[in-house]
Amino acid sequence: MAKYGYIRVSSSDQHEDRQVFAMQELKIPKENIFIDKQSGKDFDRPEYQKLVKLLQSGDLVYFKSIDRLGRNYLEILDQWRILTKEKGVDVVVLDMELLDTRREKNLLGTFIADLVLQVLSFVAQSERENIRQRQAEGIKSAKARGVRFGRPEKEVPQNFAELIKKWEKGEMQTEKVLEICKIGRTTLYAKLKEYKAKCGK
Repeated sequence: MAKYGYIRVSSSDQHEDRQVFAMQELKIPKENIFIDKQSGKDFDRPEYQKLVKLLQSGDLVYFKSIDRLGRNYLEILDQWRILTKEKGVDVVVLDMELLDTRREKNLLGTFIADLVLQVLSFVAQSERENIRQRQAEGIKSAKARGVRFGRPEKEVPQNFAELIKKWEKGEMQTEKVLEICKIGRTTLYAKLKEYKAKCGK
């Protein structure tokens, strides 16, 4: 039987130290600890896929918490089935004592573990969806208050109208207008559209 640990952080600037320490406490060899630094929205993660390919029946895999496995309710349940049923490995979720497939290997034990998993997976996904909703509501509210998102809008010089007139008459090249205004071609055409709308052209 081999012991493995799987660690996931949501982005490259997050630290996995707490999860790594937990795996080291369990005396898991360093080469048996797999770390992904990306979102838990799906299981298209290189280190996780490597781990699954290595697993043999009777092996043991540790996760610090259920949301380190993933955040999509149905996909978590599917991966749990793959690990425990198809691969025949034991799974332990350190932050949830009931999610330890080594305990009570009978029908009741399996039922309890599966039930707890379903509840926790649902909670993890619900929380993720709630966060998204709160973010969307926050952005909508901020926009209603006049808060602008994205890059600051490029300003054009006060003599923009004069430059455009020369440009339209062919007295000034496009590149020269861009240089004077310090803007890109896309911004120039956007500003030109605004200018014409204001002038009623």
